[in-house]
Amino acid sequence: MNIKHTIETAFAALWIHTTRSLLTILGIVIGVAAIIIVMALGRGAENLIVGEISSLGAETAVIQPGTGDDFSGFLLESITEKDLEAIRDKRRVPNLVDSMPVLSVPGSISRGGNTYRPMIIGAAAEFFVNTFDVYPESGIPFNDSDIESNRRVAVIGSTVKEELFGPNAAVGENVKIKNQNFRIVGVFPDVGQVGFFNFNEMAVIPWTTAQIYLLGQDHFNEIVVKADSPENVDKLVYDLEATLRETHNIEAGEEKDFVVRTQQALLDQVSTIVAILTAFLSAVVAISLVVGGVGIMNIMLVSVTERTREIGLRKALGATKKDIRRQFLYEAVILTGVGGILGVVIGGLLAYGVSVILASTVVSGWSFSFPIMGAIIGILVSAGVGLLFGIYPATQAAEKSPIEALRYE
Repeated sequence: MNIKHTIETAFAALWIHTTRSLLTILGIVIGVAAIIIVMALGRGAENLIVGEISSLGAETAVIQPGTGDDFSGFLLESITEKDLEAIRDKRRVPNLVDSMPVLSVPGSISRGGNTYRPMIIGAAAEFFVNTFDVYPESGIPFNDSDIESNRRVAVIGSTVKEELFGPNAAVGENVKIKNQNFRIVGVFPDVGQVGFFNFNEMAVIPWTTAQIYLLGQDHFNEIVVKADSPENVDKLVYDLEATLRETHNIEAGEEKDFVVRTQQALLDQVSTIVAILTAFLSAVVAISLVVGGVGIMNIMLVSVTERTREIGLRKALGATKKDIRRQFLYEAVILTGVGGILGVVIGGLLAYGVSVILASTVVSGWSFSFPIMGAIIGILVSAGVGLLFGIYPATQAAEKSPIEALRYE
């Protein structure tokens, strides 16, 4: 028997038992589909996070308290106004063109009987406008003069405005934040998520005002800085670390109580974490392929028993052990290969459906990304599973005596 005839015979045998064949490959289909879903969603999450980080610009960096190994640095008080003044000194950090302290202000905003809990940030509104290219659709952003004068002014997002003012104009009106009156000077347009910030649900106030009137603290949660060009970011980081080591009295070789993160470092870190998590989940899901392989071996062994007379007849007509072994191996590989293809198609459709739901209900920036390499690997691995778990049944079939097989009832 030539290879073409053997393959045709294998397909014919599988077609005769269509229902059994479909049930046999069900485990493979589920396993491959699950892997495609995990990899597609992992890729979508990575693209979303990378996009959020990239939107800050390649020339930006962030100074944060702590060592950067965990989130405990968020509670430290190691980044202060003294550090801000030092890094703004052109003699120390010549490539820095702009900087913005950031403070997180817990609490809500109220007006009359309406109350809303947005993300309240003590920062510099003009830095947000210049960095994210989001200018208020009504009013103006507060400026450096407002920051230096500790003015109680705010720029709010479109959702905050809608919740507190409805269809009425907000600019020039007062709201209360922690029982302090703030005047609305601007309203951001309906742009949603930009970078790490949801502009619709955000309120930005001068960082000095947040320190003095709302938080009573002299330290920052972080400082966002911008270099004069992406090419000079590494030099900027070197100068920042040298300056902060000096202001913090940290000698060379001693552990720092701050960390300077660049966008590229964040991108690399996020990509690595997501890739490891995706690989781990894919490996866990891939266990179902082994289970499916065991199921295929069992079904093939049953098939060998049921087709004993067929095997005897083929041998009596001149089929060799090699022909019989090859036919049953082809049947197993065809089953798992088809299962792999069906799994890729079903997994891709389900992953696309989940991505659409996530994009419309949870995260507007979520996108579907089909894992082509994952699909190729899934099909090849599923076929390999068929080959591996089909060897024993094929060998059992090939070793049957033609005389005994013909006598089998």
